[in-house]
Amino acid sequence: MKKIILFISILSLAIPGWLSAQYTTKMVKSKHEIYTDSLKSMEYDRVLPIWGAGAYKQGFDIPFPLGVMVNTIWMRQGITIDNMRLGLTTDSINVPLTQTDFVQFGENVNESFSTTFRPDIWILPFVNVYGLFGAGRSRTKINLVAPIAMYSVVEQGITTTGFGILGAGGVGPLWVSVDANFTWNKPELLDKATQVNVLGIRMGHSFMFKKRPDRNINIWAGTMRVKMNSETVGAIVLKEAIPIDEMNEKGEDALEYYESLSPVEKVKPANLLIKQIGQRLVAADGEAVIKYGMDKQTKQLWNASIGGQFQFNKAWQFRTELGFIGDRKSFMLSLNYRFLGPRKS
Repeated sequence: MKKIILFISILSLAIPGWLSAQYTTKMVKSKHEIYTDSLKSMEYDRVLPIWGAGAYKQGFDIPFPLGVMVNTIWMRQGITIDNMRLGLTTDSINVPLTQTDFVQFGENVNESFSTTFRPDIWILPFVNVYGLFGAGRSRTKINLVAPIAMYSVVEQGITTTGFGILGAGGVGPLWVSVDANFTWNKPELLDKATQVNVLGIRMGHSFMFKKRPDRNINIWAGTMRVKMNSETVGAIVLKEAIPIDEMNEKGEDALEYYESLSPVEKVKPANLLIKQIGQRLVAADGEAVIKYGMDKQTKQLWNASIGGQFQFNKAWQFRTELGFIGDRKSFMLSLNYRFLGPRKS
C-alpha cells in the first residue's frame, strides 16, 4: 500500500511549468505615441528573438528575449485509482497479476508545496522555449475502503526536470497564450520518474501606466489540463506495506470478507487471491511479495484559474495565480528577471 501511494504523489510538481508562462507580445496603444515611435525607430541589434527587429519596427513591445524565473506553488487535488490488479509470490506459490474489482478506494488527496527554476528564451517574438527544474514536498492521503479498511499518509520529497514551449499572440485588445510542457517527476522513495504533460491556455489584457509605458499590469483567466503516464506495475514486500503488528488484524479482515462470499464467488481467481493474501497476513509472513498494477490519474483533468502580473520594468516582473474552479486548488507566486542577451556580430 505504501509504495502504491508513492507512485500517486508524483503529481505535485507538474503544475509550475504552465503557471510560469510569459505574457504575450503586445502592441503599444496610440496614447503612448512617443514610446511607440521610439520602438519603431529603434535599431535592435540583439541575436534573439529572430525577427525581433521587425517586431519593434511594427510598434510591438516584446519581452526581453532571455529570462530566469523562480516559482513557489501550493497545490491540492484529488487522485483516482482504477484497473487495480494484484498478485502474490511466496516460497510455495506464484499468483500472477489478477483483476481485483473488489478493491475500492474512497477519497484520495495529494497536497504539495514546491519551488521551480525556469530559464527561458524567446526564439521568435511569439514562440518561447524553456526548461523546468524543481524540488518540493508531497503529502498523499489514500483511503482504502474494501475489502479491508486502511488509511495511510505518505510524505516525501520530489524533484522534477522538463521542458516546454509557449506560443503567444494578440486578438484585438486581448492577448492569448498556449503552453505545453513535459516533465519527469522523481519521488525520493522510488527508482523511476513518471512523465506528466500539462497543457495551459490563457487569455488576458495589459494595462499600461500613462507615464511609464514599459510598466504595466496584466490580468488573465485560464484553463489547464494535466495528464500523467497513468499505468504502474510493481511489487512490494508485505512487511514494507503493512507493519508486522497490524498484519494479523488486517488478515482476519480479509478472511472475513472471503468467508462472507457465496460459494460461486469464492472460487473466482480474484477472491481466492484475497484469501491467500489474508492467510499470509495472519501468518505474519512479512517476506511474501505483493505484486500490483494500476491506472492512476488526477480526479479532474481540467481546472480554471485567474492571475495577475505587475511588470515593474522590462527586466522585472512579479506575478500570482489562483486555481479555484474545479477539483484542483492552487496558489502561486513568482519572480521573473529578463535581459537582452548577446548582440549580433
